[in-house]
Amino acid sequence: MTLNSLDLPKDPRDTRVVVAMSGGVDSSVVAALLKREGYEVIGVTLQLYDHGEAVHRAGSCCAGQDIHDARRVAEALGIPHYVLDYESRFRDAVMERFAESYLAGETPIPCVDCNRSVKFRDLLATARDLGADVLATGHYVVGRTLADGRRGLFRAADPDRDQSYFLYATTPDQLAMLRFPLGGLPKSETRALAREFGLGVAEKADSQDICFVPGGRYADVIEKLKPGSSQPGDIVHLDGRVLGRHEGVLRYTIGQRRGLAIATGEPLYVVRLDAENRRVVVGPREALATTAIRLRDMNWLGDAPLSAEPVEIAARVRSTRAPRPALLSLDADGTPVVSLVSAEEGVSPGQACVFYDSAADDARVLGGGTIARTASLAVPAAA
Repeated sequence: MTLNSLDLPKDPRDTRVVVAMSGGVDSSVVAALLKREGYEVIGVTLQLYDHGEAVHRAGSCCAGQDIHDARRVAEALGIPHYVLDYESRFRDAVMERFAESYLAGETPIPCVDCNRSVKFRDLLATARDLGADVLATGHYVVGRTLADGRRGLFRAADPDRDQSYFLYATTPDQLAMLRFPLGGLPKSETRALAREFGLGVAEKADSQDICFVPGGRYADVIEKLKPGSSQPGDIVHLDGRVLGRHEGVLRYTIGQRRGLAIATGEPLYVVRLDAENRRVVVGPREALATTAIRLRDMNWLGDAPLSAEPVEIAARVRSTRAPRPALLSLDADGTPVVSLVSAEEGVSPGQACVFYDSAADDARVLGGGTIARTASLAVPAAA
């Protein structure tokens, strides 16, 4: 596996590259590699939030210690470094949407919104203002020039590190200027390069939590953003029985079994969240099976326009699951519909359904969308 080329016709010495530096090992290695190859490199770090405690919290990004780490790496490499205060943009475009989605009974992916708006819209505009030819990031995904001259997005060479699921909303115009130099490397080689360059972040832990949710306590963050939003309600069986009470729909996710605090003698799972009526609907595991998904906010990166005629794809409904065979089409009102060849469990509104041209490890990303509604084998979708 080798470094993914920037794929530019210009001489590196005449090419200005802005590197999005989060303070972690991946983006730091990108900056070091491009500097070594002779590119004019400018480091940019976004300050997205400040929890106070996050300044020293391991596994975070884009605040406090991470900004300091990015600055130290830039100084060691001898490259210019800028810190941009994007806190208000991040709050409006990511954190507020995250809270609203949970309160609507969904399970959102804030990283998708962050990439779609703050990073690949606002930061790209800043890179252009700085006269950059391209913006490089430390994402594990592959960008490649297609036969028609456009840039395509592909899964990373290392399937265990692939981040294409979180980048499906990247537009063709954005892809034209984005580069992902680590797409062909395993993480172990990236860390080895960090040691070779003598970077102080070589052994730094990877980001794990949602960056603005310390310790995974997302309900606490939502309560802070939307005070009084956690309203109690009923836990209801699919057959209509009221089995207990809950302290807020936002504290539950589709497929959840633990923490229901109800005793029925049978294993029950959260199968639907009725936020409007403050109900958590539970049922047997088979009620989680989903065969059809309706989407909103779709981004299509394929070659031919979609129509009512089904297109064979591989669909991925969770970042931790492999793509599986499916059909994609538009219904009579133009809504994208994904029909799964075999049922998936625990598919939740608010999550992403990402399309690939095959299930292969290096498959091309054809786009994706936000899951709006699902249809179950055992239970019809809520009206």
